[in-house]
Amino acid sequence: MTKTVHLVKLSVGTEDIPDLEAWHRLPQAQSPDGLPWHITRMWPKREDEVLNGGSIYWVIKGEIQGRQRIVRLDEVTGTDGIRRCAIVLDPEIVRVAPTPKRAFQGWRYLDPGSAPPDLETARAGEKDIPTELSAALAALGVR
Repeated sequence: MTKTVHLVKLSVGTEDIPDLEAWHRLPQAQSPDGLPWHITRMWPKREDEVLNGGSIYWVIKGEIQGRQRIVRLDEVTGTDGIRRCAIVLDPEIVRVAPTPKRAFQGWRYLDPGSAPPDLETARAGEKDIPTELSAALAALGVR
């Protein structure tokens, strides 16, 4: 039986979830079939676990704020001839309980037991509070 593992990735330059959603609508951020994708140099060695219900958790402004289910991994070759991994994503971004995360390069595996929980539907519609305040509340375990 295959386990599930998630990925966690910094969303560099993104201000908030609506900004990430807008980025996914850009042509360069979409696979040929129109799904959002993120192209990375490294191919996950734990591919079977990632594709067994895994999500990519997005770190925005120092905290994990949302996740997207990973649909598949596509091989793409850049104009430089280098093989890369395109992580193809479900278009829906699910907000999660804001969780502080220090900066790192590339992506990392995230065990399901360490993943922040999804926000309840009622809370997902809340107006966003400033990132700094959200991070401070999360550090205190309040939000």
